[in-house]
Amino acid sequence: MSTQPDTEAVKTYLMALQERITDALCTVDGGAGFHQDTWERPNGGGGRTRVLREGEVFEQCGISFSHVHGKQLPPSASAHRPELAGRGFEAMGVSLVSHPHNPYIPSSHLNVRFFIAQQAGCEPVWWFGGGFDLTPYYGFEKDAVHWHQNARAACEPFGADLYPRFKHWCDQYFFLKHRNEPRGIGGLFFDDFDQGGFDNAFALLRSVGDHYLSGYLPIVERRREMTFGARERDFQKYRRGRYVEFNLVYDRGTLFGLQSGGRTESILVSMPPEVSWRYDYRPEADSAEAELYERFLVVRDWLDAS
Repeated sequence: MSTQPDTEAVKTYLMALQERITDALCTVDGGAGFHQDTWERPNGGGGRTRVLREGEVFEQCGISFSHVHGKQLPPSASAHRPELAGRGFEAMGVSLVSHPHNPYIPSSHLNVRFFIAQQAGCEPVWWFGGGFDLTPYYGFEKDAVHWHQNARAACEPFGADLYPRFKHWCDQYFFLKHRNEPRGIGGLFFDDFDQGGFDNAFALLRSVGDHYLSGYLPIVERRREMTFGARERDFQKYRRGRYVEFNLVYDRGTLFGLQSGGRTESILVSMPPEVSWRYDYRPEADSAEAELYERFLVVRDWLDAS
């Protein structure tokens, strides 16, 4: 069993994960391919960002690999570990956000990442983080149950306590406090994870990354041919505004990228391409839009629903 972190193994896995997901989403979309930008960070490191725009299924989908390092952890990375402030760091990860055309297909998010903080004369401190979550615009219980069954399957080999723990963390993290509502139906979120040593923690990260496609693609295939009109499209754009609010106000990954001097275009590729806001919007009673708020934008045990 390895006790020291193998950063090259993590990097190899993350780059292969980006490749695998890119290929799968290209196949599902069947239209536009991904445009790739490779970039370098002036203070150390770089990455490659891939973006699909105006495809058959996806209005925009961005998936980025980044590997950056620096002399001092940004405040967003040391806020929960103040004892590490001032240490040098190395960080790498894959982050994905998909925004489909069809309002009946949810937006989705995946992030898997690795940090190591180092200081001369001290043992390196490392951890994994990430997860995935789903943001529907119209709710389907079948989709929500499938998404959470898949999330539980990602965690099961590592202990029965992890799925409920990471689900609860996700419900708390992806929550817009100023709106008093969740961003979507949740999934998994974890941070500062080094449980069981490097080999075990890295295996968990791989399991989460590997389960993204098995969670999302069946939902895409199930909903892609559903007919929609201006009403559904308007509601989708309105709800996308919540995505923007969360990313700019709360998201640690966005803050870390900006504070660490990352590439702005790659950091903000998570933003939806078309968004609208409406003052004091209230959905029509007994509508599909109202159902989203009443039955899906609430914290629920989706596995109990199954």
